[in-house]
Amino acid sequence: MNKPKRIAVIGSTGSIGTQTLDIIAAYPERFTATVLTARSSADALIAQALKHRPALVVIADDSLYGKVRDALAPEGIEVASGAQAIAEAAARDDVDTVVTASVGYSGLAPTMAAIRAGKEIALANKETLVVAGELVTRMLAESESRVIPVDSEHSAIYQCLAGESPESVRKLIITASGGPFRTFSSRQLETVTPANALKHPNWDMGAKITIDSATMMNKAFEIIEARWLFGIDADRIEAVVHPQSIVHSMVQFTDGAIKAQLGIPDMHLPIRYALASTDRLPYPARDLEITDYNGLTFERPDTERFPCLGYARLALERGGNTACVINAANEIAVESFLHEKIGFTDIPRLIAKTLEKVDFIAAPDYDAYVATNSEARNTARQLVAENRFRSEKPLHNTLYI
Repeated sequence: MNKPKRIAVIGSTGSIGTQTLDIIAAYPERFTATVLTARSSADALIAQALKHRPALVVIADDSLYGKVRDALAPEGIEVASGAQAIAEAAARDDVDTVVTASVGYSGLAPTMAAIRAGKEIALANKETLVVAGELVTRMLAESESRVIPVDSEHSAIYQCLAGESPESVRKLIITASGGPFRTFSSRQLETVTPANALKHPNWDMGAKITIDSATMMNKAFEIIEARWLFGIDADRIEAVVHPQSIVHSMVQFTDGAIKAQLGIPDMHLPIRYALASTDRLPYPARDLEITDYNGLTFERPDTERFPCLGYARLALERGGNTACVINAANEIAVESFLHEKIGFTDIPRLIAKTLEKVDFIAAPDYDAYVATNSEARNTARQLVAENRFRSEKPLHNTLYI
């Protein structure tokens, strides 16, 4: 009998991380949690460690190290702290698969460490490829690592491409729910509050991803990620709004045929598919009953009302460190919106102003990405503090094709 696959869950206390642990617990003969990490949710991390008994737990916030160590060291569980410890954990010899479930820029370093170590990667951190897609792609070409996407949209494309030749692909079609404000006017969007924006109509996600869904920035990031994951030029990737969230994405082929992957809005399915290395494991959950849906609808996104979508085209056309700046500025914008320092429609304006002020680097290495990320965050924070961005016009919709 084969031994269980040893899993490192980077960001175990977040939405994807907790669902990953659900699946590990449901298939103890297939999977075991070897490493769990979290940014600052010490109590949740301790509870997870006591249940799943990993070899190592890492808390990114050094100030919480003592609390986690005191709770887990007597149980024989190794405890470490800091971002470097998380990256090192992803490369451990007792890890087979790394699930990068952390949100934001913090997922880049552990993913790169896992690639260097030749690990299988279940990639749920879209910012890894958004920020440094060209660099990460080069690293993968020189590594034994295999990346299986966890995002529902990219998992759907991955499944649709199984058995197909790259030459037969005409375009990738990424679906978007449209978020909670799909039908709002521009005037209504000006009045959106964080409480409004955190109520996604279909998906249960963390706060950052939920806000990105509401602005459609998540779809911009998914277009960028798809370009690097699947080696498809940007002009052959498009987004369509599909409010029911049943078709998770599609691929159109050169003969005109379109393949789609359908399922209920539940992240357990793509996580399960990635953990099992594309094996299909039975799961005692509600199946999709296609007769429950009288109609599945699709519409073009409105980039006038949701200008964040236009940043995908800008990032891919300009290249260099552009996407890194966009990602960093967006993280500060979302954080500022959630703390009610800026309005919902200020998010794309803040990103535009940050892009204007941060120097462009055409061919960044890793150190340049680190410096760009820091500069863009500091710039965005300063702009928020000085309220010097609201006159900025968001990107024009012609940047999205």
